[in-house]
Amino acid sequence: MRSCDHEAEHELAAKRAMANMPPAEEVSRVAEMFKAVSEPSRLKILFALRHGEMCVFHIVEAVGGTQSAVSHQLRLLKAAGIVKSRRDGQTIAYSLADEHVVAVLELTCAHLKCNL
Repeated sequence: MRSCDHEAEHELAAKRAMANMPPAEEVSRVAEMFKAVSEPSRLKILFALRHGEMCVFHIVEAVGGTQSAVSHQLRLLKAAGIVKSRRDGQTIAYSLADEHVVAVLELTCAHLKCNL
């Protein structure tokens, strides 16, 4: 191919990318979500919760750390809309916000295994 053919292909690719780019606000929200899950202790919490609802005591048991630290991480995950909670008497039960969180975790793990 000639150089100008490559340039035309690249220009089309750039236009296609621009046309399919999410709005800036959505890009920022995705970046914030990735930032929220980028800390290893928060990821451990998400991996623990992908198998079902848990209280803080059992999350601490599963992932290690202190109750205070896990509670802090849960607050951040909840604020990001990744985790939700419900009161059950005096206990607060935590779970993943929706099935998409599990899908993101599983796809990421599959991607890592694919690139080994």
